Amino acid sequence: MTTPETSEASVASVASVASVASLAATDLAAGEVQVRIADGIATVAFHHPKGNSLPGALLARLAREITAVGNSADARVIVLRSEGSGPFCAGASFRELTAVADAEAGRKFFNGFARVILAMIRAPKFVLARVHGKVAGGGVGLVAASDYSIAVEGASAKLSELALGIGPFVVGPVIERKIGLAAFSAMAVDADWRDAGWCERHGLYSRVFQDSAAMDVALDALAVTLAESNPEAMAKLKQIFWAGTERWDDLLASRALLSGTMVLSEYTRSAIENFRKQ
Repeated sequence: MTTPETSEASVASVASVASVASLAATDLAAGEVQVRIADGIATVAFHHPKGNSLPGALLARLAREITAVGNSADARVIVLRSEGSGPFCAGASFRELTAVADAEAGRKFFNGFARVILAMIRAPKFVLARVHGKVAGGGVGLVAASDYSIAVEGASAKLSELALGIGPFVVGPVIERKIGLAAFSAMAVDADWRDAGWCERHGLYSRVFQDSAAMDVALDALAVTLAESNPEAMAKLKQIFWAGTERWDDLLASRALLSGTMVLSEYTRSAIENFRKQ
């Protein structure tokens, strides 16, 4: 993080962060995160009217709620889902990205994805992702951070960051770990949709079903089974799954600063604005 050279620069920096915070608060008022725990199954559901996109405040809420249910004695397995019949997640909020005025504000926004990823992989319980529709950008990172993901045939996925003038820097480590370097490189370089079959073959999705009804039957059955399984055994398996990520706090923080700085370029601002108009 850079230190402002003058008091005027300091005031400008604070104003820009406050502007982003105000936009985030507005977006959160339109979106929501709901949590329900029943019979050992914690369901964390998020929604935003802009394709289930993720503004900073919504990311912060997701990280808090996942951490909370991860520490709750009442929850033995976590289901992450989004609402509606459209995309599972459209990734970062374009509205908030275009409001970023300096590197610190950008770092703070992208660090929101890092916090959710870390909350998911460090929860001492399995996180199951229910992917009912298309997923793009940062949303792919959330799916990759789950321990088991179930999707429908229409749940195509893509990493759209390069087309926006940046790169999948923050979500990259967890996606690469899940699907391997070759598949991650292909997604990052060729920012086009991969169908659900491709995602299943490369390990992003654990299972793919024809429709939401079939997916939910399988997801419910698995969640019930896991809720009745040995919590200690599942916690130990979770540690094995994510061994080697102990230093990801620093890694993802540095990647957030990289993204936060790059989003300030005129190229990126123009690319994002063009996407917003589509």
